[in-house]
Amino acid sequence: MAFRKSRKLLLKPLDALKKHFGHGGFLDGQERVIEQIVSGRDGLVVMPTGGGKSLCYQLPAMCFTGVTLVVSPLIALMKDQVDALVAKGIPATLINSTVPWEEQKQRLQGMRTGRWKLVYVAPERFRAESFLRALEGVEVSLFAVDEAHCLSQWGHDFRPDYMRLGKALEKIGRPQCVALTATATPVVREDILQVLGLREPFEVVSGFSRPNLSLTITAVDKKAQKLDRVRAVASAHRTGIVYCATRKKVEEVSETLASWGMRVIAYHGGMSDGEREKAQEIFLSRKADVAVATNAFGMGIDRPDVRFVVHYEIPGSVEAYYQEAGRAGRDGEAAVCELLFNYADTRTQEFFIEGANPGGQAIRDVYRYLMQTADGEHEVHKSIEDITDGAGLKNSMAVSSALATLARSGYIERFDVPGKRMRGTRLRRPEVYPADLAIDEDALSEKERRDRDKLKAMVEMAYSRVCRQQWILEYFGEEEADTCGCCDVCLDGGGEDRPPTEEEHMVVRKALSGVARMSRQTGQGWEGRFGRGKIVLMLLGSRSQDIAAAGLDQLSTYGLLAEKGSGYLNSLFRAMTEGGLLRVEVGEYPLVTLTERGERVMRGSKSYRLAWPSASEAAGVDSAVLDDHGFDPGLYEELRALRGKIAKAQQVPPYVVFSNKTLEALCRYRPKSIDEGMAVPGVGEIKAQKFLRGFVDRIKRWG
Repeated sequence: MAFRKSRKLLLKPLDALKKHFGHGGFLDGQERVIEQIVSGRDGLVVMPTGGGKSLCYQLPAMCFTGVTLVVSPLIALMKDQVDALVAKGIPATLINSTVPWEEQKQRLQGMRTGRWKLVYVAPERFRAESFLRALEGVEVSLFAVDEAHCLSQWGHDFRPDYMRLGKALEKIGRPQCVALTATATPVVREDILQVLGLREPFEVVSGFSRPNLSLTITAVDKKAQKLDRVRAVASAHRTGIVYCATRKKVEEVSETLASWGMRVIAYHGGMSDGEREKAQEIFLSRKADVAVATNAFGMGIDRPDVRFVVHYEIPGSVEAYYQEAGRAGRDGEAAVCELLFNYADTRTQEFFIEGANPGGQAIRDVYRYLMQTADGEHEVHKSIEDITDGAGLKNSMAVSSALATLARSGYIERFDVPGKRMRGTRLRRPEVYPADLAIDEDALSEKERRDRDKLKAMVEMAYSRVCRQQWILEYFGEEEADTCGCCDVCLDGGGEDRPPTEEEHMVVRKALSGVARMSRQTGQGWEGRFGRGKIVLMLLGSRSQDIAAAGLDQLSTYGLLAEKGSGYLNSLFRAMTEGGLLRVEVGEYPLVTLTERGERVMRGSKSYRLAWPSASEAAGVDSAVLDDHGFDPGLYEELRALRGKIAKAQQVPPYVVFSNKTLEALCRYRPKSIDEGMAVPGVGEIKAQKFLRGFVDRIKRWG
């Protein structure tokens, strides 16, 4: 075992917990982690947001002699952590780019004399040999890497500065090291261990379950619907975070919420450090109720009363989604997390993926421009925008990624330019020409493939009708996860969720065969070529020009389910997607193809359940009886509250009264009588007799 030499502890962990942190006991998972760290072992800790990761290294720091170095990626995160420790009387400080070098030297000297127990350090400090030399003579008892997923190129928030930490550990004498993160798939965990070079480490992956969070995914078609949902959620729950994908959207949404009288701050990467720090301080000090932000906001946000998190657009990965959703309910009380899903929003994430994954040619174009413009010292003082234009590229994100790749490969180094909000570039091997760059294009392609797979998984989750938390836990490797009972899927109940009859099983196999004939099978699995509309038309035996032009009328599955009708097949395809038999692929158009599970079912497996479409769902609403008045979030909230009241009185789950889908239909079609109400999908005769009268009366009062 790679234990350190036995060392005398200043305090036992439980004594230190009481003395310095004022707690009488540990949270779930903390004690076994701290025991391993105190024993002297390297380790990897994956603990969900709100699970108490920080204490896992802060407490051992108070038990050890010497100082604990904590690598932390954000200035605001460091400041919050240090302020909280100082408030407890714990000697802690930070070293980052905001601290002048003279002050940094004083703090380093304080580390040598035992003044500090915890010192938070930005990862870019380890670029400088002068900083590493300054650590000589400092007794580093523990090297803690927070937000450790940042050092994996397979992680959702890779930061090149983290890649130096393994070498930095060697240069400062290889102290005990522990890496901590809230979200890491098995492949990311393996990368963390390898990059840091941890020696026979312990690994603790504590439960990802957050039973106090109600996870909801709401399909939206238009911007107005999104804003209506944000307003409804914020009005109902007051304190929360709205995550947007772009700076422009942050500004737009924050201005709209402010115009509605909400106390709101905006936060994005286009703001200065001072502006971001001020905005975060306003939110943390409770002078604002809502933060509208890009994903730059959140690491270390320790406001326990966040009651909601809304994702205005789909995130790029399940890891990012769950980490951001986990900002809610850190006090253990109930909180809601809602993703507003529109498939068109995946195009923004596609743009980000392209920016994060420049090809070999783009990297060479950037390098060629740097060579052409470098001065006699082989330096280039140009902004990212200038380099983008000069290299003839369009995506400035791709240029930043190309520079990071060149830096990791040792061809360039980036440095701060004094007095400017930009960084310079120095050619380290100016004798190398662009054509001679040793670029691992296979690795670049593999990273892009993985990034796209993450987005595919996020889209798959959005379409799925499996319990949200169960789906996420299985994604992270907890295969025996239970249903949560409080997400939109669990509360909805959907249609009649059950295994297939023999007849239904045959219909499903025929439908899946049709999808297979219109897909492409590769070494990586199935790839879609057509959307749901064309597949359904082919199965129905449509004689449309589009079907004939594509040669789909020549397939063996053409017209195979003509007797079922388009209504039933569209409902069945939705159920098969929600049941995990089909997936919708990301791209300019949503293409449908088989999942591995769907392929097994196509070949005969009966181990599946679907929320089978009912006759009324397939037929839809009789437009001669009811008109669609559009979705009204205010009326919907009233109907949902009424449903909750009835369910409580009847002592049944809400979906037993009416599913969310039926509730939305009641909101749209607004029946004014029992007869009209029975024309709404999901309202059968028995439910109409038991529950419908109250809903009709509420709708009539609404107007």
